[in-house]
Amino acid sequence: MSGLTPEQTERVVELAMDLAREGKTAELLEFLDHGLPVDAQDGQGNSLLMLAAYHGHAETVRALAGRGADVDLANGRGQSPIAGAIFKGEDEVVSALVEAGADLDTGTPSARETAQMFGRTDLLP
Repeated sequence: MSGLTPEQTERVVELAMDLAREGKTAELLEFLDHGLPVDAQDGQGNSLLMLAAYHGHAETVRALAGRGADVDLANGRGQSPIAGAIFKGEDEVVSALVEAGADLDTGTPSARETAQMFGRTDLLP
């Protein structure tokens, strides 16, 4: 992404965040292929993986994790992707994150605490 102005870089990140929210995996991976960091974050600290997880896109989560995304990268409020997926009831995403090695004790609240709050401890190993 070298050669872009700060405004252009910000717009590229915004577009990529939208692709993550929408689960448009192939298009999102093209952004990564052209230099977007896999752990890019928006103004609230949400990563691409966080947004894909929160919006229930397990395929996108797997693709980002496969590209080296930090599965434990918390947003600006200290929330982890796996805790967000548990909160939203995204069972397939939770499974994908567990498979990718997500830390169940990171974030505030942690995935374990979130699972207990919502009676979903069955999702966790």
